[in-house]
Amino acid sequence: MQRRSTHTVAPDMPLARLLSRSHLTVAVVYVAGYVLLDWISFVHPFASFGITPWNPQTGLSFALVLLFGLEFVPWLFVAPFLADLVVRQMPLPLVTEFFMVLTSGAGYGSAAALLMSACIGFDVRLSSKRSLLLLMAFALASTALAALAHFLVLLSSGAVAPTDFLPVALRAFVGDMIGVMVFTPFLLILITRRRFPRPSWEVALLAGLIIAAIWGVFAVAVSFRLQFFYLLFIPIVWTAVRFGLEGVSTMLVVTQIGLIAAIQISGQSAMDVVSYQALMVVLAVTGLAIGVLVNEQQRTEQQLRLQQDALNRASRLGTMGEFAAAVAHEINQPLTAIANFTRLAKSVAESQPSNTAAIVEATSGAIEQVDRAASVVRGLRDFIRLGRSQVGTVAVARLVNETHSFCRAELDRYGIEFETRLERDLPRVKVDPLQIEQVLVNLVRNSTEALGQAGRHDGRVRIEAARDHGGRVLIRVVDNGPGLDPDLAEAPIGPFATTKGDGLGLGLSLSRSIIEAHGGRLKIDSGPGGVTASFTLPAAEGAEVAS
Repeated sequence: MQRRSTHTVAPDMPLARLLSRSHLTVAVVYVAGYVLLDWISFVHPFASFGITPWNPQTGLSFALVLLFGLEFVPWLFVAPFLADLVVRQMPLPLVTEFFMVLTSGAGYGSAAALLMSACIGFDVRLSSKRSLLLLMAFALASTALAALAHFLVLLSSGAVAPTDFLPVALRAFVGDMIGVMVFTPFLLILITRRRFPRPSWEVALLAGLIIAAIWGVFAVAVSFRLQFFYLLFIPIVWTAVRFGLEGVSTMLVVTQIGLIAAIQISGQSAMDVVSYQALMVVLAVTGLAIGVLVNEQQRTEQQLRLQQDALNRASRLGTMGEFAAAVAHEINQPLTAIANFTRLAKSVAESQPSNTAAIVEATSGAIEQVDRAASVVRGLRDFIRLGRSQVGTVAVARLVNETHSFCRAELDRYGIEFETRLERDLPRVKVDPLQIEQVLVNLVRNSTEALGQAGRHDGRVRIEAARDHGGRVLIRVVDNGPGLDPDLAEAPIGPFATTKGDGLGLGLSLSRSIIEAHGGRLKIDSGPGGVTASFTLPAAEGAEVAS
C-alpha cells in the first residue's frame, strides 16, 4: 500500500520521492532507527528503567509524524516498547511500561499533530523563523509535560520516591529537549532539502574547531569546564553565519555526538552530564536561530536579484519597443512612396502608353524607395544580431565574473554549483563585452534551466577558458545535466529550435550570430554526462596578459 501525504511538494523534491515509499517500509526503518538510537544514547541511565539525558530517538519520532503524517502516530507506541524490550530488557512491570509508553507516544504524537494542523501553518522545511519558533515552542511544552507524566507514572508504581523528582524529571526533560532540538531539524532539512555544505577546507576547519573546543572543555580543571563550554559557540555561530540552517544543523549533530563521546571517555557524573546537555540546548537554540535568520536574509537578497533581473528585462523590452516604433516610422515612408510611384507608373501606362520617360521615372523612384526600405531592414537585422558594437580589449575573468553575477539568482534558486577554470596568463580578448556576456549568460541559463527541470540536486555549471592552438582564447560552458534531445543535438543551430515550453528558440541562434561576427564558431556537444558549449574569441594584438 502506498501512503498518502498531507504535504504539497514539488515532484522533483527529495521529500516527494521519499513519500512514495510504502507505509510498512517507512515504519520498519523508523522502528529500527529508534531502537538503534536508544541503544547508542543509553548513557548515564537513572535506575534500572534508564531515563537518560540524551534522547535523539525523540527527535526521530517528531520528524516521522511531521514528515509522513498522523497515520504513523501508532508507531510512536510500538517503537518505545520494543526499545525497552531490546535495550533495557523490560525492567518495569508491564502495566507501568504500558503507561510510560502511552504518555510518551500520546504526548509527542499530539504535539506533532497539533503542529501539523492547518491553523498553525507549520512549514516542515523550516524555511522561516516562525516555523523554527513553533518547533521550539512545541518541543519545550511537550517535553516538559512528558517528563512530568513519566515521573508521575513512576511515582505511582513505586519505582521512584518524591525526592527523585529533580533527577528524574530534569533528566527526561533535558534529554528529550536536546533530542528534538538537535535531531529533528537535521532530519527535516536532510529529507526536504538535501542541501548541506559541500566538503571544503572551511567545513573541515569548523569541524576541527568543534573537536578542539570539546577537547579544551574536558582538558581543563573540573571547576572550569562549564565555563569553557562556551568555546563551542564560536564554531557554531561561524557555521550558522556562513552556511545557514543547513550547515548549523549538521554541526550541532557533530557537536552533540562529540560531547557525549567526551563525557563517556572522561567519566563525568550524572548531574554534570545533565548540566552539559542543558548548555547544549542553549547552544542549539542559538545556532538554529542564527541559521534561520541567515537563510531568510539570503532569500531576501535572491528575491531582490530576481526583481532587478526582471527590471532589466523590462527595460530591454522598453528599449526594443521604442526601437520598433522608430523602425515602423522609418519604413512607413519608403513603403508609402513605393505605393505612390507604382500607382503613378500604372496610371501613366494605362493613359499614355507611349510616355516611357514618365514610366521609367516612376519605376526608378519606386526602386530607390525599395532600396531605402531594405537598408532599414538590414539595420534592424544588424541591431538584433549584434546590438551596438563597442569593441575593446577586456579580460576573460571579467566576462566570467559579470556572467556569474547576472546569473547568480537563478543558480541559487536551483541549488546549482558554479565553477570556473581559467588558465593562468590568459591574454585579453578583443570583443564587444556586452555581446559576449550576453552569449555566456544565455549558455549558463540554458544549463541552469535544464538542470532545474531534471530535478538534479548535484547540478554543476562550469566555465573554462584556455588558449587554443591558433593563439585565440577557447571558452567552454560545461554542465552535468541530462543533455540535449538527440534530434536537436544533431541539427544545426538555427532559430525557433527549442525544448522549452515557453521558449522561442532564438537564444542559441543569436549567440551563434554574435560569435560568428567576432570571427569564431559556436559548437554544442551533448552526451549522457551533460552539454558542452564552446567558442573562440580573438586575442587582442600585443595585449598584455590579463591578471
